[in-house]
Amino acid sequence: MNKRNTGNYYEDAAAEYLKDKGIEIVCRNFACRIGEIDIIGRDKDTLVFFEVKYRKNDSYGDALQAVDLKKQKKIIRVADYFIMTHDTGLYYRFDVIGITGDRIDWIKNAFGAG
Repeated sequence: MNKRNTGNYYEDAAAEYLKDKGIEIVCRNFACRIGEIDIIGRDKDTLVFFEVKYRKNDSYGDALQAVDLKKQKKIIRVADYFIMTHDTGLYYRFDVIGITGDRIDWIKNAFGAG
């Protein structure tokens, strides 16, 4: 499986996991010229921007550590664009789904826009 197919597979797994946890999936792979957000969902009255990271194992650090400050800033800029172009009127937050092997970790409020 190539890198893109692997990414799609684990983003699908993350989306199913989130649906099972009660998240309404609003959008997948939202992209603009700034960048991309893997999953945008709704958790009750909150819009959630999800970054999905997969690692086969943790020998190069766990999946959650891969969302560094540079990646966070890019996600925030893309989210700002999404909010500006979609009249949601909702609170929002940034979560990370880390998949290492068969384990899925969901970190709510993983980072902030401020």
